Amino acid sequence: MNEIAQDLNREILRDNPHVYELLSELGKNLYYPKGILTQSAEAKQKAHRFNATIGIVTERDQPMFLPLIQETLANYAPKDLYPYAPPAGKPELRQLWREKILIDNPSLKGKSFSIPIVTNALTHGLSIIGDLFIDENDALILPDKIWGNYNLIFGVRRGAKSITFPFYTKEGTFNTSGMKEALLSNKERGKAIILLNFPNNPTGYTPNELEAVEIVEALKEVAQQGVNLVVIADDAYFGLFFEDSIKESLFARIANLHPRILAIKVDGATKEDYVWGFRVGFITYASEYPAILNALEKKTLGIIRGTISSSSHPSQTIVLKALQSPDFQTQKQEILDVLTKRALKVKEILKQEKYRDAWDYYPFNSGYFICLKLKGVQAEVLRNHLLDQYGVGLISLGESDVRIAFSCVEEQDIEQLFDLIYQGFKDLAV
Repeated sequence: MNEIAQDLNREILRDNPHVYELLSELGKNLYYPKGILTQSAEAKQKAHRFNATIGIVTERDQPMFLPLIQETLANYAPKDLYPYAPPAGKPELRQLWREKILIDNPSLKGKSFSIPIVTNALTHGLSIIGDLFIDENDALILPDKIWGNYNLIFGVRRGAKSITFPFYTKEGTFNTSGMKEALLSNKERGKAIILLNFPNNPTGYTPNELEAVEIVEALKEVAQQGVNLVVIADDAYFGLFFEDSIKESLFARIANLHPRILAIKVDGATKEDYVWGFRVGFITYASEYPAILNALEKKTLGIIRGTISSSSHPSQTIVLKALQSPDFQTQKQEILDVLTKRALKVKEILKQEKYRDAWDYYPFNSGYFICLKLKGVQAEVLRNHLLDQYGVGLISLGESDVRIAFSCVEEQDIEQLFDLIYQGFKDLAV
């Protein structure tokens, strides 16, 4: 094992051995090398005459560029577009995102957590967490309503053993007791990874205040029984809350909760700031010990350096400028207002009696999606029929569930959409 990795592991062991026990074998071996990038960072600070370290082309201390590209980006300085971004991301963006997290999550006040590390959006961030903490056959606790890509990220790539529990209770609330039971089913191994995705994809559900309190207490009770937990808050749709839910990330309440719990927040501008193609995400760790935060950051940078090297500089620059704008919150709220109206319109329509023979719908209060539970028609059959006969696209999930993204259907068209889905259902049900 590399000496730097050993030093990082010793720092973690010294302050909290439970975090060390959570690391995968790959995670234990990871480190951030003192190579070209480290030397370049030192040169950036000290080489006041010539800095011949980074492989880019410069002239008069500025990166060279093609004018035909720059003319489309005239509002940005070349230095904020063309050089490599640091592997951890632009420092100003990282700091501003941390400040944003604090403002958005009042429960974090007084708690210790890292400066967010920039990733190539959330899929990349989740993949990094998988590399750091999951070995083959480690237990991954998930509800039965999940984003399908988790299977590739954690199952196919890392060999995690998925243990699922029903997302909803019979009363339509989040199934905290099922979550706790699933966690304790793996008690003898002493380690589990749980992924909490709210607002949830595909259901569009976020816990209310009572449910949030129950979730946090359940996690604490599992830790008190000797199970080391990695708790991942997948906050891809953070902030898109419409009604009857908590308005902050569960990460804020789980951070520093118990020595056996490592809380990790994976989020980004992708969905919550409506810049899907920019691929700007973040990983944030919570720990009471600065040395552990430092070690986890260095190990994370080791993965970034060994895979993509660094994330897109132009995307980070554009997101940073947006966050700094006085119009940022106002313009975000305008889009959220549109989404809220669409969500409430969906609820209004789904309460109509005429659809009762075709489906039930799962409770939803946030995010981009809703899920229908079909009655007597297979989801994939309906999906194909709607495409072929009516030109309507939706996502089939398992035997009976379909996911509908109301986020991309204008309010005046929502009832027509559901009427077409209903007509397709009736075609198949006869």
